[in-house]
Amino acid sequence: MKALSALRKVEAESEQTGWIFDIQGYSINDGPGIRTTVFFKGCPLTCLWCSNPESQQQTPELLLLDSLCVRCHRCVPACPTGATTVNSEDGSIQVDRSLCNACGRCVEACPSEARALSGRLVTVDEVIEVVKKDALFYRNSGGGITASGGEPTLQPQFLLALFKKCQESNIHTVLDTCGYVRWETLQEILEYTELVFFDIKHLDSAKHIEHTGVDNKLILENAKKIVGRGKPIRIRSPLIPGFNDSEEDIGLTATFLTTLGINEIDLLPYHQFGRNKYIRLGKIYKLNNLESYQQEQIEKIKNTYESLGIQVTLA
Repeated sequence: MKALSALRKVEAESEQTGWIFDIQGYSINDGPGIRTTVFFKGCPLTCLWCSNPESQQQTPELLLLDSLCVRCHRCVPACPTGATTVNSEDGSIQVDRSLCNACGRCVEACPSEARALSGRLVTVDEVIEVVKKDALFYRNSGGGITASGGEPTLQPQFLLALFKKCQESNIHTVLDTCGYVRWETLQEILEYTELVFFDIKHLDSAKHIEHTGVDNKLILENAKKIVGRGKPIRIRSPLIPGFNDSEEDIGLTATFLTTLGINEIDLLPYHQFGRNKYIRLGKIYKLNNLESYQQEQIEKIKNTYESLGIQVTLA
């Protein structure tokens, strides 16, 4: 009976499902070696600079690319909710996103690939099948799988089952997290995590709320607990002009890292590569006028960190 019960548990874990929006092979910036990065859908934060806005909502979303639309209007009768209509003035297609349920029928009807769905439901075994295709690369490079997002810990049972399956196959696991998760949940996931990429965006609570939508107290507490547990952790921080790049901001971050016994950080300088995704999702990009850093500005910030004893890697 015990053997049968264990078998059923394994089968249930293999059939555990989760929402993702991409699986990217041959990743070299998401942990040691060559990796496969699984991008989970859904995030508790709404960072103004987010370059993957399609990751924020956990359920599927419709992406539009107007430049590919040939005005054939096949999507209109395909839509079961009446969300897709024709603009009577210029013949362009309009979408009422309050009516759209992301069923995907308009995507199937579109002959020019002007429409796509972001987000699909997958099983653990389906992900493992993709991940194992690059097993040889993992062995030769010390790579493995990285769970990113979005925020993977928003789907804890799926993530847990996936990482368990990876460890059974000797596949190295990295968790890329914003840290905004109950410790009880995170603690269980850490049992099957070999390295944590942990985001620290700002030490000031008010600024953190203003720019990400949530307080940073839980995040900072979790960072301390991960370090206290002895789990390998690598701190990462988006570098955003006017948000966390002043000498005062850098000093606060450096002091916090020093109290953790950490003397290095990965900085991810701001860019606008994801801006067009907001347009495709029908969302407003609020940092439209924010310019990317010049190289000399990045070097100055790097030097400031290093003068405070924190070594910088530009990611």
